[in-house]
Amino acid sequence: MKQSSAEVAAELPERGAQWVKDQIEAVLTETESYVQKKPAESLLCAFAAGYILNRLPLGKVLGGLFRLLVFALKPAILIYGAAKLYQAGQEEN
Repeated sequence: MKQSSAEVAAELPERGAQWVKDQIEAVLTETESYVQKKPAESLLCAFAAGYILNRLPLGKVLGGLFRLLVFALKPAILIYGAAKLYQAGQEEN
């Protein structure tokens, strides 16, 4: 029996969440087996990744993204309001 488009749309987020969960579990399993096989290399990689992440200016990058979001929010609200007004005008006709 074919499903209606509403049923398919309702199942889509659930299937997407399940797919993400499966992918995360697969990555964790692969990582665990790699660490068990090569503990010294894993420790070295973890140290290098931590050092690089510590040196990145993540605070400045996130602050810049937040300022950009706030700057872009006002025009986005204006465009959204204009679209709603246009839609209301079309429904009256």
